[in-house]
Amino acid sequence: MLSTSQKKDGMSPDGKKTELLIPGREQALAVQAVMLDLDGTLVNTLGDFDLALNNMLAEQQWPSVERERIGRWVGKGSPYLIREALLHLGKGNNGVVDDELYERIHTRYQEHYDQINGRDSHLYPGVKEGVQKLHATGMKLACITNKPTWHATALLQQLGIAEYFSCIHGGEFFPRRKPDPMPLVETARILGSAPADTLMIGDSANDSQAAHGAGCPVVLVRYGYNHGDPIEGVPALGYLDSLADIQLQP
Repeated sequence: MLSTSQKKDGMSPDGKKTELLIPGREQALAVQAVMLDLDGTLVNTLGDFDLALNNMLAEQQWPSVERERIGRWVGKGSPYLIREALLHLGKGNNGVVDDELYERIHTRYQEHYDQINGRDSHLYPGVKEGVQKLHATGMKLACITNKPTWHATALLQQLGIAEYFSCIHGGEFFPRRKPDPMPLVETARILGSAPADTLMIGDSANDSQAAHGAGCPVVLVRYGYNHGDPIEGVPALGYLDSLADIQLQP
């Protein structure tokens, strides 16, 4: 539990920083804590999104949506995913989805996701090694995702890495979600670190936008979703092929 003074000044008790070496970056990055995105960064969850969404659409006797298209909708939370799917299927009017239809379909989607969470998801190569390495430095780690907190927590427990995180914050945890900077600012405060000393690792423009808005340094992985666009076009301090590529300054 953080003390009142720690919460107020946003610093860890001793102000200690860990120097990380990022591929392609000459100068080490000194940080006190690390925040990581989930979908597309820690875990390849596209199979679960495919199962939940298309099972729900089949229930409604609507056409299925191909997995590649679903991947472009991942990252902004299930409200965005459901609205995009409904618009794609012609269930909207002038780009707007009826609220009653949206609420009904979103509820059914979440119920389907409850049933399959983790069934077709797996850690990306190097994730467990990278997370263990960061955790072993003594830094606090947080997972910040737009996925509901209960889905995120259950999934990370199932995949054996939940224990490395001091906190897991889903899309409903704060009043606003990424790309709004609020989740990052508030999570850094909870971790006891100033935003400028808290590294964000993600896979998309959402994570970059949130980090820049919060004043956090950001590094992006190349293997994620990013709405189907090349990740190198998104501003970041560096780009990773694997979390295991992050090294500690000797």
